[in-house]
Amino acid sequence: RYWQHFFGTGLVKTSEDFGIQGTRPSHPKLLDWLALDFIANGWDVKRTHKSMVMCATYRQSSRVTPGKLSADPENRFLARGPRFRLDAEVIRDQALAVSGLLVAKIGGPSVKPYQPAGLWKPVGFGGSNTAIFRRDDGEKLYRRSMYTFWKRTSPPPSMSTFDAPDRETCQVRRARTNTPLQALVLMNDVQFVEAARKFAERIMLGGGADAKSKVDYAFRSVVSRFPTVQESATLQQLYREYQAEFKKSPSEAEEFLKVGDMPRNASLTADELAAWTMIAHLILNLSESVTKG
Repeated sequence: RYWQHFFGTGLVKTSEDFGIQGTRPSHPKLLDWLALDFIANGWDVKRTHKSMVMCATYRQSSRVTPGKLSADPENRFLARGPRFRLDAEVIRDQALAVSGLLVAKIGGPSVKPYQPAGLWKPVGFGGSNTAIFRRDDGEKLYRRSMYTFWKRTSPPPSMSTFDAPDRETCQVRRARTNTPLQALVLMNDVQFVEAARKFAERIMLGGGADAKSKVDYAFRSVVSRFPTVQESATLQQLYREYQAEFKKSPSEAEEFLKVGDMPRNASLTADELAAWTMIAHLILNLSESVTKG
């Protein structure tokens, strides 16, 4: 299951079933060696994780070539590095982290971040303390996703859209889907719009003196690489177009910048901030941004 966490698929593909009805290990000798090494080193989880992420197999490129695809279509024999969509909690936490909103506090009671109003009403029982959803405020809106209060009969919609389990039963291996709804969540969910706005403030204040430098900074912050010449030119052109639009409609820019509880930096020009928010939003919505590898 540690292997599954880093590679997307476990050495035993059916990690929820190690019995006779499950699949056989793809690399039985490696599984045995990892188990014995884990025991011999005092069940040291961090050491085992480190050995996995530093191995040549994990660090190889995930780029698919015709030869590798033909020889190993499902990558069960690890012809290439792992590549899979991030889990729901990681996608939200990543957006909060890159925006500077993520609260690193450890422990404490569950929190209730943004959710649609009236979400619990149809499944609430009279007199129950979870009959009506009451959103938290302040730093509780930006705690790590693992602290989100979970009502099993009405799980957080953005989490469900990205295949988070409903917690009715234990789920060792999550399904991974790619649907248009996921893009709509990243585009419209208050948490992601607000994160894009705060990320835009970071871009404007620390990204450099010109649009190209700011695009480079934004791209590297999210996908850990510089944009190509074409990507950079496209994003700069989009920025100019968005800024021109928001300059024509100052009220629209101001309204857009009100999304979310965290107040905006009033020292930054509204049309520029709104335009960079759109660029930040676009980058956070890239497939590369929500995909490991």
